Amino acid sequence: MKVEFAPINIPLKRRIQTVPVLQWIFSFLLLAEFCCGFFVILILGNFWFLAVLYLLWLYLDWDTPRAGGRRSQWVRSWTVWKYFREYFPIHLIKTSELNPNHNYLLGFHPHGVLVAGAFGNFCTEPTFKNLFPGLTPYLHIMPIWFGCPFFREYIMSAGMVSASKESVSHVLNNEGGGHASVIVIGGAEESLNAHPGSLTLNILKRKGFIKMALKHGAHLVPVFSFGENELFKQVANPKGSWLRKVQEKLQKIMGFALPLFHARGVFQYSFGLIPYRQPIHTVVGSPIPVKQNLNPTTEEIDELHALYLQKLRKLFEEHKSNYGIPEHKSLIFE
Repeated sequence: MKVEFAPINIPLKRRIQTVPVLQWIFSFLLLAEFCCGFFVILILGNFWFLAVLYLLWLYLDWDTPRAGGRRSQWVRSWTVWKYFREYFPIHLIKTSELNPNHNYLLGFHPHGVLVAGAFGNFCTEPTFKNLFPGLTPYLHIMPIWFGCPFFREYIMSAGMVSASKESVSHVLNNEGGGHASVIVIGGAEESLNAHPGSLTLNILKRKGFIKMALKHGAHLVPVFSFGENELFKQVANPKGSWLRKVQEKLQKIMGFALPLFHARGVFQYSFGLIPYRQPIHTVVGSPIPVKQNLNPTTEEIDELHALYLQKLRKLFEEHKSNYGIPEHKSLIFE
């Protein structure tokens, strides 16, 4: 394989933009394991008492990820995130006003490999706050990550909370409005479809978010992130292949998927885990008004789910030509 090296005369700003992206990749892939290893070292070493104190803290703080988390405006406003967003670059597009007197459930599509658009737009400042003043976004992720010592503090500081029902209910129960639950609807399973050009969404059987919106009277907002699947290449894993079967089995056991992805390196463009410099345009659609229904029937859930799919498809069709999607391509719902 011929290696394509980066030119020597690349502007310093572009080099600086790569650093926070490298840190972000490390955080997603290795930081949780590093934190767990560090915790084990504390237990086995001379500083075991620090580990005991942290275990006490963990016990007392266990429910925080399900109770709105503990965001840090300072962490969310780090200058490194500005360079992170510029690397791709990441854009947030507003198509309609979101009244801060209401609570909203934003359905994010597609998952991609590492949901870069969701992180860049909803876990860093000030993009979302500038476009939607008065609204506070909460990105819901798998509960398993909040069991990792130290790592849980870092992700909560960015505004991430658990994807459990209790957590979503806590966010959407805000009486004064102004809260926005951001849920990646396709989940880990959808990351296995994250190939460049893929428009397949795992959504037909996912109706839990619809039920939550009805129970809390939270307005539904479809969000489509153009370019999300173009950041990485993934080893071919068509449905029915041995690799896909192994990945799906591991996903059911562990709760998260293991896509075998690759992209570019820091100083060369031929291989590595750094995402490609592909623009991400995250388009926030118009809200679907939802009237509170504490005990929705299956028919009512199905009806709102069908309307959501209709609005999501319409959002995609209206904007696809702006972001390089051929006219003949459409979303595939599975």
